[in-house]
Amino acid sequence: MLRFLDLKSASVGSSQLVPDMLKPIVAAAQAGTDLAPIVREAVRVLGFDSFMCGFSSTPRPNRNAQLYVFTTLPREWAQLYDQEAYIEFDPRIQLVYDRATMVVWSAEDFHGQSPRLNKFLNDAARFGIRSGACFTLHDVNHNGVLVCYNSSKNRIDVEQVQRNLGTLYAFGAHFHEIFMRNVVERGLPSRLRGAALTNREVQVLGLVARGLTDDDISLKLSVAPRTVKFHMDSARTKMCAANRQEAVALAVKAGLFDVLP
Repeated sequence: MLRFLDLKSASVGSSQLVPDMLKPIVAAAQAGTDLAPIVREAVRVLGFDSFMCGFSSTPRPNRNAQLYVFTTLPREWAQLYDQEAYIEFDPRIQLVYDRATMVVWSAEDFHGQSPRLNKFLNDAARFGIRSGACFTLHDVNHNGVLVCYNSSKNRIDVEQVQRNLGTLYAFGAHFHEIFMRNVVERGLPSRLRGAALTNREVQVLGLVARGLTDDDISLKLSVAPRTVKFHMDSARTKMCAANRQEAVALAVKAGLFDVLP
């Protein structure tokens, strides 16, 4: 994933009730100020070092579904995450995908399970991601939203997370509201658009071109069907394709693979 967006010139509805911790972010959004430093300071108060909110938008008649991510982490981490297809190995995804409650995690609990997972954990640690708390939610458009609070500590203070549980949920939900309304509703493109396809995305497109379904591809690549969908959404976003058929056609035209067996 890339660091897609620096939210500026954002707005929120005047009738919304906003937690006190979010008020500086709302004010900054309305003033057109970059939100990343303010978000970083807000999550620091909650005991974390960085923040991420990401989702795939719902397609509209005049607008394609796109992947969007906001993070306070450096662009280098976002680019590395994308190119290494770390979505397939990120334990945070596996922990929260099929539940609505918050989960705390530590890299120490996952080291040694596989070489690729170890590589992800080692790279994440270089950017201050060694533990954290995360959860998923669904917005009014039924978009699946992932919210992650990251820490450079080997283990986070679970009691502190418990004390701040309501605030952490509220912060994530309200931040996404700002994020969604001032990006998706305004039709702003994802910053993934135009980025290079990863090897995995090209591989998935090639299998789609040969008529395989998401379930077929998940079995062939030993990944979850939702991960196959993520790779397709990412490829479509990068190629500005309306659907997977157009994405395949563009990939063939670019000579990325041959559709013949």
